[in-house]
Amino acid sequence: MDAQDTNSTRPYLIRALYEWCTDNGFTPFIAVQVDDSVRVPHEFVKDGEIVLNVSFDATSALKLGNEFIEFKGRFGGVARDILVPVHRVLAIYARENGQGMAFPVSALPEATEAKAPAIEPKPSALAPVPVKPDDGGPDTPRPSGGRPSLTRVK
Repeated sequence: MDAQDTNSTRPYLIRALYEWCTDNGFTPFIAVQVDDSVRVPHEFVKDGEIVLNVSFDATSALKLGNEFIEFKGRFGGVARDILVPVHRVLAIYARENGQGMAFPVSALPEATEAKAPAIEPKPSALAPVPVKPDDGGPDTPRPSGGRPSLTRVK
Protein backbone atom coordinates (compact mmCIF):
# COMPACT_ATOMS: atom_id res chain seq x y z
CA MET A 1 0.00 0.00 0.00
CA ASP A 2 1.49 3.36 -1.00
CA ALA A 3 0.66 6.88 0.17
CA GLN A 4 -1.88 7.42 -2.63
CA ASP A 5 -3.98 4.49 -1.40
CA THR A 6 -4.26 5.73 2.19
CA ASN A 7 -7.00 7.90 3.65
CA SER A 8 -6.41 11.60 4.19
CA THR A 9 -5.34 12.58 7.70
CA ARG A 10 -7.51 15.73 7.55
CA PRO A 11 -10.77 14.21 8.91
CA TYR A 12 -8.91 12.49 11.75
CA LEU A 13 -7.12 15.70 12.72
CA ILE A 14 -10.40 17.64 12.57
CA ARG A 15 -12.05 15.13 14.93
CA ALA A 16 -9.05 15.20 17.28
CA LEU A 17 -8.98 19.00 17.47
CA TYR A 18 -12.76 19.12 17.88
CA GLU A 19 -12.42 16.77 20.86
CA TRP A 20 -9.52 18.80 22.28
CA CYS A 21 -11.61 22.00 22.05
CA THR A 22 -14.62 20.48 23.76
CA ASP A 23 -12.56 18.73 26.46
CA ASN A 24 -10.98 22.09 27.36
CA GLY A 25 -14.23 24.07 27.33
CA PHE A 26 -13.37 25.90 24.10
CA THR A 27 -15.73 26.62 21.19
CA PRO A 28 -14.59 24.79 18.02
CA PHE A 29 -14.87 26.82 14.81
CA ILE A 30 -14.11 25.65 11.29
CA ALA A 31 -13.10 27.91 8.42
CA VAL A 32 -14.40 26.62 5.09
CA GLN A 33 -13.52 27.57 1.53
CA VAL A 34 -16.89 27.69 -0.22
CA ASP A 35 -17.56 26.31 -3.67
CA ASP A 36 -20.52 24.51 -5.29
CA SER A 37 -19.90 21.35 -3.22
CA VAL A 38 -20.40 23.21 0.09
CA ARG A 39 -23.97 23.61 1.38
CA VAL A 40 -24.10 26.65 3.62
CA PRO A 41 -26.22 29.80 3.68
CA HIS A 42 -24.48 31.85 0.99
CA GLU A 43 -25.60 35.14 2.51
CA PHE A 44 -23.04 34.51 5.29
CA VAL A 45 -20.13 33.74 2.92
CA LYS A 46 -17.47 36.47 2.85
CA ASP A 47 -14.61 36.48 0.35
CA GLY A 48 -15.36 32.86 -0.60
CA GLU A 49 -15.07 31.64 2.99
CA ILE A 50 -17.38 30.99 5.91
CA VAL A 51 -16.57 30.38 9.55
CA LEU A 52 -18.89 27.94 11.32
CA ASN A 53 -19.38 27.33 15.02
CA VAL A 54 -19.47 23.53 15.32
CA SER A 55 -19.86 23.35 19.09
CA PHE A 56 -22.39 21.04 20.71
CA ASP A 57 -24.56 24.02 21.67
CA ALA A 58 -24.59 25.48 18.13
CA THR A 59 -25.31 22.29 16.17
CA SER A 60 -27.74 19.44 16.01
CA ALA A 61 -26.98 15.99 14.60
CA LEU A 62 -23.28 16.80 14.06
CA LYS A 63 -21.42 14.14 12.07
CA LEU A 64 -17.68 14.54 11.58
CA GLY A 65 -17.20 11.94 8.85
CA ASN A 66 -14.22 11.07 6.68
CA GLU A 67 -15.72 12.75 3.61
CA PHE A 68 -18.27 15.24 4.96
CA ILE A 69 -19.08 17.32 8.02
CA GLU A 70 -22.85 17.45 8.40
CA PHE A 71 -25.08 19.20 10.91
CA LYS A 72 -28.10 21.39 11.40
CA GLY A 73 -27.38 24.91 12.53
CA ARG A 74 -29.36 28.08 13.13
CA PHE A 75 -28.59 31.18 11.11
CA GLY A 76 -30.58 34.23 12.11
CA GLY A 77 -33.04 31.98 13.93
CA VAL A 78 -33.62 29.76 10.88
CA ALA A 79 -32.55 26.09 11.02
CA ARG A 80 -30.39 25.07 8.05
CA ASP A 81 -28.86 21.80 6.90
CA ILE A 82 -25.10 22.24 6.51
CA LEU A 83 -22.84 19.97 4.46
CA VAL A 84 -19.11 20.61 4.15
CA PRO A 85 -16.78 18.28 2.25
CA VAL A 86 -13.79 17.67 4.51
CA HIS A 87 -11.36 18.70 1.76
CA ARG A 88 -12.90 22.23 1.82
CA VAL A 89 -12.04 22.80 5.52
CA LEU A 90 -9.25 25.38 5.75
CA ALA A 91 -8.83 25.32 9.54
CA ILE A 92 -10.28 24.21 12.85
CA TYR A 93 -9.54 26.33 15.90
CA ALA A 94 -10.77 27.40 19.31
CA ARG A 95 -12.66 30.70 19.23
CA GLU A 96 -11.34 31.73 22.62
CA ASN A 97 -7.60 31.59 21.88
CA GLY A 98 -7.19 30.85 18.16
CA GLN A 99 -5.28 27.62 18.79
CA GLY A 100 -5.88 24.95 16.20
CA MET A 101 -4.66 23.81 12.83
CA ALA A 102 -4.78 25.14 9.28
CA PHE A 103 -4.89 22.86 6.26
CA PRO A 104 -3.68 23.43 2.71
CA VAL A 105 -6.37 24.15 0.15
CA SER A 106 -7.00 20.95 -1.76
CA ALA A 107 -9.07 20.33 -4.83
CA LEU A 108 -9.96 16.75 -5.62
CA PRO A 109 -10.17 15.78 -9.27
CA GLU A 110 -13.78 15.40 -10.40
CA ALA A 111 -13.33 11.68 -11.06
CA THR A 112 -12.41 10.99 -7.43
CA GLU A 113 -14.49 13.68 -5.75
CA ALA A 114 -17.02 12.24 -3.34
CA LYS A 115 -20.67 12.85 -4.15
CA ALA A 116 -22.62 14.84 -1.59
CA PRO A 117 -25.56 13.02 -0.03
CA ALA A 118 -28.94 14.37 -1.07
CA ILE A 119 -30.53 16.77 1.37
CA GLU A 120 -34.16 17.60 0.78
CA PRO A 121 -34.70 21.36 0.92
CA LYS A 122 -37.34 22.30 3.46
CA PRO A 123 -39.58 25.26 2.71
CA SER A 124 -39.31 28.02 5.24
CA ALA A 125 -41.83 30.73 5.94
CA LEU A 126 -39.11 32.86 7.52
CA ALA A 127 -36.52 34.81 5.61
CA PRO A 128 -32.96 34.44 6.93
CA VAL A 129 -31.79 37.35 9.04
CA PRO A 130 -28.06 38.00 9.47
CA VAL A 131 -26.73 37.05 12.91
CA LYS A 132 -25.15 39.84 14.94
CA PRO A 133 -21.38 39.25 15.22
CA ASP A 134 -21.36 39.23 19.02
CA ASP A 135 -24.09 36.66 19.66
CA GLY A 136 -21.89 33.56 19.34
CA GLY A 137 -23.75 32.35 16.23
CA PRO A 138 -22.22 30.38 13.36
CA ASP A 139 -20.85 33.50 11.69
CA THR A 140 -19.16 34.92 14.76
CA PRO A 141 -16.01 36.66 13.58
CA ARG A 142 -12.61 35.16 14.04
CA PRO A 143 -10.54 36.15 17.05
CA SER A 144 -9.27 39.74 17.04
CA GLY A 145 -6.67 40.57 14.46
CA GLY A 146 -8.35 38.82 11.48
CA ARG A 147 -7.26 35.31 10.67
CA PRO A 148 -6.20 33.18 13.60
CA SER A 149 -2.53 32.37 13.81
CA LEU A 150 -2.28 28.70 13.06
CA THR A 151 0.68 26.51 12.30
CA ARG A 152 0.61 24.23 9.28
CA VAL A 153 1.59 20.66 10.19
CA LYS A 154 2.52 18.21 7.48
